[in-house]
Order: sequence, then C-alpha cells, then structure tokens
Amino acid sequence: MTEQGDADGVDATADEDALADDGATDDAEATAGDADDPTPGVPNDVQKYDRFKKVDGAQYERVNDFLRERTYITAREWAIARLCADFRTETGVEMTKIGENLPELVPFMTDTYTPQAVNQARSAFEDKVTKAGATFLYGAMSDFFTADELDDLMYESTEVAKFLLEVEGVELSVEEELDAEDRISEVMRDVREASDELRHSEATCPNCGHEMSEADD
Repeated sequence: MTEQGDADGVDATADEDALADDGATDDAEATAGDADDPTPGVPNDVQKYDRFKKVDGAQYERVNDFLRERTYITAREWAIARLCADFRTETGVEMTKIGENLPELVPFMTDTYTPQAVNQARSAFEDKVTKAGATFLYGAMSDFFTADELDDLMYESTEVAKFLLEVEGVELSVEEELDAEDRISEVMRDVREASDELRHSEATCPNCGHEMSEADD
C-alpha cells in the first residue's frame, strides 16, 4: 500500500505506541538515509528538519489507521499540511522542495511527490478541516448536545489534537494546555449563546441571501 491509499484493520490506542512500528521495516524504507554523512543534494533545512521524530519507526499504514479512526484526515494530508506551514516563504509554499524531499522530511512517507500532488494534499486537508468545522459547529449550535455532552466532546477532540501536536514535536506545558482548554471553553460558551439567539430569530441563508422565518417551515 502506498501513501495514496486507504488503510484498514489496525486497532491503535492514543499514545506513541499506537504509531510505532513493530520492529520490521519495508525494503522500500531501507534507503541511503542510513549513511552517516548528510545525503548529497538534500537542502540543509531539509536535513535539519526534526518534526515527526517520535514516530521515526512508524509505517504509513499504521499512522494512517490511527488518524482515520480519530479524524477525517489521512497521514498524507497531515504530513503535507504541516510541511506546507513550515516551508512557507514570503512568496508562497516551497512545494517542489517538499515533494522532492518528502521521504527525508517525514519518516512514514516513502514516495516523492510532484508539486501538484503536494498542492492537492494540502487542498484536501483544508477542505476537510472546513467541512469538519461546519459539521461540528452545526452540532454544537443545533441543540443536539447538552452543555455537559458538548464539554465531553470538546475534551476528547482536544486530547487528540494535543497528541498530534506532540508527535510533531510541539512541547506543551501544563499551563499552556490549561490556557488552551479555557480559551476553547470560552469560545464554545459564546457559540452556544449565539446559537440560542439565532434559533429564536430570523435567519438568512448564507448562499442565496433568502431570509428564513417561521413561514418557511
């Protein structure tokens, strides 16, 4: 299976062991990167890139399974979205550099990508985040969940997000985690208050501008 495909079958838990390899690596992963000397022709900033070091031994399928069980994004989309953020310059994203050096940048990626493929993965990530955000906010605003249920949902989602950040090498202090949770809770309280007002007033369709009232029900 390549990075392009869907994975199934692995039951992973929410810790680094869930993403770790069982000890064996594919022949395709046993590349010239084992040499002590820096790889000739690889840009210096690529050689120094140190994200994803916590999953150095992971295979793509295992990382992909972990993500697909907990999010809408694939391992390919996760890795490339992070790279696009890290290799952004004043003139844009260095998609050629990302694609040509993908196996050196991300341990569980084994293929090089064209700039077009990099852009496609980034676009897919953005589309999924947008749709997931709209779905979540609708659920939060539609009164399907009680306040306690919404708190539980937010806690579980936050834990997964924090874990992915930690895998990327982001070190969060306890104070930073608590501050982030407080800010998220405050935002969600504002969302609930705004949704209460929205449900009891006329609404305008965001697409066509039609004003919807009780007469439209």
